[in-house]
Amino acid sequence: MRGEDITVAGRSSPSFRKRRLGRRLRQLRESAGLTLEEAAPRLDKARSSLHRIENGETRADVHLVRSMMDLYDQYDPGLLDLARDAAKKGWWRQYGLKDFGYVDVETEASRTREFQLINIPGLLQTESYMRPHFMSSYRPPPRDELDNAVAARLYRQQRLTSEAQPMHLHAIVDEAVLRRQVGGVKVMREQLEYLIMASELPTVLLQVIPLGAGSHAAMNGAFDILSFPDPGEPDLFYVEYPTGSMHIEKADQVQEGILLFEHLGATALSPTESVELVCQVLSEST
Repeated sequence: MRGEDITVAGRSSPSFRKRRLGRRLRQLRESAGLTLEEAAPRLDKARSSLHRIENGETRADVHLVRSMMDLYDQYDPGLLDLARDAAKKGWWRQYGLKDFGYVDVETEASRTREFQLINIPGLLQTESYMRPHFMSSYRPPPRDELDNAVAARLYRQQRLTSEAQPMHLHAIVDEAVLRRQVGGVKVMREQLEYLIMASELPTVLLQVIPLGAGSHAAMNGAFDILSFPDPGEPDLFYVEYPTGSMHIEKADQVQEGILLFEHLGATALSPTESVELVCQVLSEST
């Protein structure tokens, strides 16, 4: 599941743009040699309020950002643009979606490395696959919420063919993903055919870990690693669990995730062999 999956519970993470703004403001303060205790009263803020801004939990408006730049004796016009962007509502709001934790981050990313143990990756799902997938929740959504969730996911998929803001997807899936009958035989045949077609996109790299490979290093669950066009923006490791999700930014943990993904890529079939396996599973479906 992903951010538009309306049944996911748990606290939403701060928006990507607020967190990025907060990180930049913290760097400015630290480069000026000021502690939170020293800077906060000079900005007419409580220490806790400034701490929440730097953590991305609350947003700094343009006026506060100007005051910070004056205090820290550093001027960065990009911060003003970032403060304005952080105030804007995300595109997903038009679909009535409130949990923007993953979608918000993915919207800003340019590359995602995704491992799936059970489901077809969301960016590669057909609408016929999405609907029974969403409805399999122990709390099936009402029809209008289901339609919105599907529409949002289809909108996200446009990034794979976008020239203005392309998304590059490297997906590694367990063979069990291909054989799990979501929605029945007809739906799965359509899904597998679409997977083959999508693998031909220049933005998509698909690999499959065959069942014959036995146990592998990620048997305990799926995860994503998102990368961003700004070289100063660190990669993010994302994990979902039944009642929520985690965004991990600690460099050592993210690096461990990257090494795990690379290990899975070495374990999986090559892209050509992977498509051949998808074709084989398709031919076996009746």
